[in-house]
Amino acid sequence: MRTQVAIIGAGPSGLLLGQLLHKAGIDAVIVERQSGEYVLGRIRAGVLEQVTMDLLDEAGVGQRMHQEGLIHHGFDMLFKGERHRINLDHLTGGKKVMVYGQTEVTRDLMEARQAAGLTTVYEANNVSIHDFGTEKPRVRFEKDGQSHEIECDFIAGCDGFHGVCRASVPQSAIKEFEKVYPFGWLGVLSDTPPVHEELIYVNSPRGFALCSQRSQTRSRYYLQVPLTDKVEQWSDQAFWDELKLRLDPQARDQLVSGPSIEKSIAPLRSFVTEPMRFGRLFLAGDAAHIVPPTGAKGLNLAATDVKYLSTALIEYFQEKSPAGIDHYSERCLRRIWRAERFSWWFTSLMHHFPENGDIGQKLQEAELDYIIHSDAGSRSVAENYVGLPLNFGESA
Repeated sequence: MRTQVAIIGAGPSGLLLGQLLHKAGIDAVIVERQSGEYVLGRIRAGVLEQVTMDLLDEAGVGQRMHQEGLIHHGFDMLFKGERHRINLDHLTGGKKVMVYGQTEVTRDLMEARQAAGLTTVYEANNVSIHDFGTEKPRVRFEKDGQSHEIECDFIAGCDGFHGVCRASVPQSAIKEFEKVYPFGWLGVLSDTPPVHEELIYVNSPRGFALCSQRSQTRSRYYLQVPLTDKVEQWSDQAFWDELKLRLDPQARDQLVSGPSIEKSIAPLRSFVTEPMRFGRLFLAGDAAHIVPPTGAKGLNLAATDVKYLSTALIEYFQEKSPAGIDHYSERCLRRIWRAERFSWWFTSLMHHFPENGDIGQKLQEAELDYIIHSDAGSRSVAENYVGLPLNFGESA
């Protein structure tokens, strides 16, 4: 099999890259080790920045997003038992975010790829990449008991944190930066109306909480829990009881509880690998970086990686210029570290760190009080939350 770009991973970043390349007339094959049903079954975040919305429109898959997505013009920060709104519209000159689940983004991209008759290999076993330091990289995999090989010009590693692409890079050629947080997020998905029309981020002496949503009838809630906790320890009733203890009285009264349709505990980490290009192999999305979910930067960062990479590859094939691919890593990393900084800061501000004692809680509350009463503080939070422009800080 021969293609111009072999994409490893059929999550949203791999599918979005494939769609953008297809729109530019560049051939790409996607190889995924899981089934399509498994990929669609993964529960992930659902807050899209304007840059990501624009990219999905550019890829031709934004129609359902605009019909069903929920536009949010702000969000609430709750501390000391009271809620305060961050008005994104006012603070950023009209910018906004949209609540639209990652599962739905993936579905839209899958359906577009299928409708175009493009090749995606699901349930590919023993995927391996070869010769990406040469001009003739290859991808090998097994499918239905038979061995296959793809010859290509470039390999895009969109296969996540545990994927084969980053693991195939010699350790001497790569540097990894990581911080693992001492707690996780216990998440519950329920077919109940959201407690509030916008998100509520909660700083509480009992721990962080987040009230989120997927639609007008489906809610997503999170609690900060110790890493030693197991999902089995948390009954639905125990979850709702603890959430109420972290909310303000109004939200507590308005909360509609119900059976969970999904419950899981996700660890939190900050992770970045440098560089993101190794010869003709490029890393994108979770293969190259992980952010704590506070502030919902993960999917949006992956989308901007893909924008930079698709632009660079289109420039290479159509204009015979290597400039874009030569600067891909540097350009991505500058944006990634900004998002990592914000996610780390927001996580550090909103979560309970027992080792910091009572003074740690008081200092968090003082910073939150400053943020909501300072135009500069509120604007900084809002600017980062809606997402920095693609060319932020770049030379003209």
